[in-house]
Amino acid sequence: MSQQSSTLRSAARRTGGLIAASALAVSLAACSTPSAPAAGGDDEPAGDTTGVTDTTVTVGTHMPLTGPAAAGYSSISAATNAYFDYLNDQGGVNGRTIEYIVKDDGYNPANSQTVVRELVQQDEVFAILNGLGTATHQSVLDFLDQNSVPDLFVASGSTAWNQPETYPNTFGFNADYVVEGAALGQYAADEFPDAAVCMLGQDDDFGDEFLEGLEMALGADGLTEVQRYSVSNQDVTAQIGALQAAGCDIVTLATINGFTALAVGTAAQLGWFPQWFGSSSGADYPTLVGYLGEDMAPKLLQGFTGTNYLPMADDEWVDLFREINTEYNGDAPFDGNTIFGMSVGYVFAEALAAAGENPTREALVEAVQSGDLVGNGILPLAFGPDSHAAYLGVGITTVDQGVQDYIDATYEVRDGSVSAVDPQPVPLSGAGVPGA
Repeated sequence: MSQQSSTLRSAARRTGGLIAASALAVSLAACSTPSAPAAGGDDEPAGDTTGVTDTTVTVGTHMPLTGPAAAGYSSISAATNAYFDYLNDQGGVNGRTIEYIVKDDGYNPANSQTVVRELVQQDEVFAILNGLGTATHQSVLDFLDQNSVPDLFVASGSTAWNQPETYPNTFGFNADYVVEGAALGQYAADEFPDAAVCMLGQDDDFGDEFLEGLEMALGADGLTEVQRYSVSNQDVTAQIGALQAAGCDIVTLATINGFTALAVGTAAQLGWFPQWFGSSSGADYPTLVGYLGEDMAPKLLQGFTGTNYLPMADDEWVDLFREINTEYNGDAPFDGNTIFGMSVGYVFAEALAAAGENPTREALVEAVQSGDLVGNGILPLAFGPDSHAAYLGVGITTVDQGVQDYIDATYEVRDGSVSAVDPQPVPLSGAGVPGA
């Protein structure tokens, strides 16, 4: 199992602008650094402080760093790590730097169980942050609950993470698959009312919940054809052929990036070019270019429609994250996963700051469900005592001449129905450092 730690990164890779911001932030942090609580004294936190020292907070995650899903997702944890390195150089949170342990599960639930037990029982992390995958994270959900470990911002659009009464310490991060399916279905109904809308999706909760959202917008009989596939079989020729035979004008995709590329490429080989609508889990243009190639991708993905809820294209958050990526992530390829990973890191830092100068696991969970976190999305975070979902809405994106950006269409799902809303993007503040 591979492992990264932000503490292993060099602290001498900043631009002039970052150095200036760092000097100010470090100065402020030095003024607010808490003294160590005396054991058994009046200042000792009332709660579980596992993973917290006077100077550090240690969190961990499980991610596919190897295996078939690694190409599409391994860059997420590297981006989160880069953001934490940047944050630590600004003084951390309340005087503590964040140590981030990443363990490879190969996108295999059995491995997820092994590495998460290591993180909790051997590494004694404060929280699990952004564990990736529906089946992989479901395999550790009960274990984390039984050990009262904060389970923050799961990287999956399953609605399983939004069960406050059953899993009070678990919170999602993605807009869920029902929301994404409903938004794409409603956009199709609004803009292409006469089109034959179809679906290709994974034969698991991802596909089930995405289909539920589509039917919310289009009705139970609103889809012309539905095809499902198993991720264990990387041949979707039969499914694409069935969609083509059904006369689909629009194919909506409940697919991860690799299978999005596989579907688009297979259809092109068959000489078929429908309109493609993809969920955020499989609609990141730079990642899809990596699969399809720089020669073919611009042709095959022109007009590709997707969903997102985080900053993209010309945005001050994106500018900051590009700078952090250059200085703290070896100038790695910058894509939607980079923005996702750094956004996760920012919201965690926001929650940790809100948990107080002497954070406990209980205070961390309370901070998330307080409803006070704002994040950096295009719609407000939806966390609260009765909601452990992060985003209840998404914006619609398209690809035009190799540029992926939002168009004027944003949808939100509340009380079982989907409706158009205005975006409310959170502006950048404090140079991306909570409390600065």
